[in-house]
Amino acid sequence: MLALLLIWGTVVVLCCSFWFSLGRRRRHPNEPPLENGILPYLGCALQFGANPLKFLRAREKKHGPIFTCRLAGKYVHFLTDPFSYHAVMQHGRHLDWKKFHFATSTKAFGHGSIDPSDGNTTENMQQTFTRTLQGNALTFLSEAMMENLHYVMVESSEAKMSSSDWVTDKLYEFCCRVMFESGFLTLFGTEFNSSYRKILSSTQENQRARILNALENFKAFDQIFPALVAGLPIHLFKSAHSAREKLAEALLHENLKKRENISELISLRIFLNDTLSTFNDKEKAKTHLAVLWASQANTIPATFWTLFHLLRNPKAMEAATEEVKRVLENISGNIGSNRKPIPLNRKQLNDMPVLDSIIKEAIRLSSASMTVRVAKEDFILQLSSSSYNIRKDDIVALYPQLLHFDPEIYSDPLTFKYDRYLKEDGKEKTTFYRNGRRLKYYYMPFGTGLAKCPGRLFAVHEIKQFLILLLSYFEVELTDKNVKCPSLDQSRAGLGILQPTNDINFKYRFKVL
Repeated sequence: MLALLLIWGTVVVLCCSFWFSLGRRRRHPNEPPLENGILPYLGCALQFGANPLKFLRAREKKHGPIFTCRLAGKYVHFLTDPFSYHAVMQHGRHLDWKKFHFATSTKAFGHGSIDPSDGNTTENMQQTFTRTLQGNALTFLSEAMMENLHYVMVESSEAKMSSSDWVTDKLYEFCCRVMFESGFLTLFGTEFNSSYRKILSSTQENQRARILNALENFKAFDQIFPALVAGLPIHLFKSAHSAREKLAEALLHENLKKRENISELISLRIFLNDTLSTFNDKEKAKTHLAVLWASQANTIPATFWTLFHLLRNPKAMEAATEEVKRVLENISGNIGSNRKPIPLNRKQLNDMPVLDSIIKEAIRLSSASMTVRVAKEDFILQLSSSSYNIRKDDIVALYPQLLHFDPEIYSDPLTFKYDRYLKEDGKEKTTFYRNGRRLKYYYMPFGTGLAKCPGRLFAVHEIKQFLILLLSYFEVELTDKNVKCPSLDQSRAGLGILQPTNDINFKYRFKVL
C-alpha cells in the first residue's frame, strides 16, 4: 500500500512539474508583464471573477498600464490607460473584433458558427443590425415600442388597478415584466392584428401569459449565461437547457411567420436566414434567440438602475419631471388627462438632456462591459510611449469600469449625480479630463469603434420612453425611502450591465385625472 501511495505521489509531482514547465507561458522579450496564475488552465480566472475591478487595479499598481493574465486558457492583455485606447482602435488590421463575439454566440445559444468564413452563412450581421436599428428604421422601431409600452403599462393596468389604491411590487421584477413584454412585442410582433385589440381581450390575455412564460424561461437561461460564455456545456444545467430549447421553439420561422407587425430586424433576419444560410430550422430559431437576449439582457437591468436612482434622488426626479412636462407641452391635447398614447418623435426624444444624463449616470455606475479584440497574427502593439509584442490568438481587452470609476475623471465616482453629463446651460456635457488632458474615451458601456453596440440608440430610447410614461401617468415611490443601494452582481462582469444582488420594494398608482 505504501509503495502504491509513493507511486501515485510521484505521478502527481511529475504532472505538476510538467504543467509548470510546459503549461505555463514564458514571457518573451518586449511582451507585457505576465501572470499565469497558480491554477492549471484557469490561471487568474477565479481571482478576476471574484472582483474584476479590484483585481485589475492591483495588477495595474504592480505592473503598470498594460499586463497579461491567463484566464480560462486564454492570454488576455489588459490596457488600463484610457489614453492608450485609441491605439487598439488603430490596429484594426491586426485585431479581429468579430471572432470572440461569434464564438460566444455559438457557445451560448447553440447555433452553428455565424462567422461567414466558416461557410454556414454569408449574412453580414453587423450590416443587418445597423440597417434595422438605426436611421429611419429606428424611427419606426421607437414608435412601435412606445405603443407597446403604453399597452403594457397603461392599457393593461387600467382594468385591474383602482385609480386611487397603491400597488406594491418588486422594482426589478416590474422592470423585467414591462420591458420584456414590450420589447418582445416590438421585435417579434403580436399573435393578432393590433387594430383589433379592444375586442380580443381573451386573445390578449393568452398572448400575455405566453410572453410571461417566455420571460421565466429567459430568466432561467440568462442565469447561467456567464457559465456558457466561460465554456461550460449547457447540458450541465438541465433546467436552463430546457428553457433555452423552449424559447427557441417559439422563435421557429413557422411560428414567427404567423405573427403580425414583426419588426424589420426580425423579418429581414428571417429572409436572410432562409436565403443565405445552411442552418436547420432549430439553428435559425436560435439566432433569433441571440437577438432576443441581446435586446433584453442589458436593457432590463439598465432600466432598473435608472428608475431606482431616480426614485432615491428628489432633485433628479424634479428635474426629470419638469423636462418631460416641457416636451409634452408641444403635443396637442392634455396628455395626462386621458392616459392616451404619447406620440413622441425621434427629435423630441433626443431633445431630453436631463433624462439622457440620468440614464448615462445610472449605466456608468452599473456597467461592467469588456471591449475585446483577438490578434489575427503576431504583431507589435504601438502605444504612445512604448510598444509590445502580441502573439497570434491572444486577446487585447479594455475594461471600461476602470474608466467609469476613476476619481480623476469622475469626482466621487461611486455617487449617483443626475447632472454629471450636463453643462451649466443644461446641454449635454462631453468634455472630461484626466491629469489635465482631455479624454476622447470617457463613457464606454456600449463598446467602441466598429464593435460599438448597434442597438444602443434604441436601448436608450426604450428606457426614456419607459420613464416618460411612468412620470406622466403614475405616482411612484420606494416603500423604504432610506433603502440601501443593492450591490452589483459580479458574476456577470464583462457582459454588460450588472444586475442587483437583491430586489427593492416599491409602490405605484395612477395619477388622479
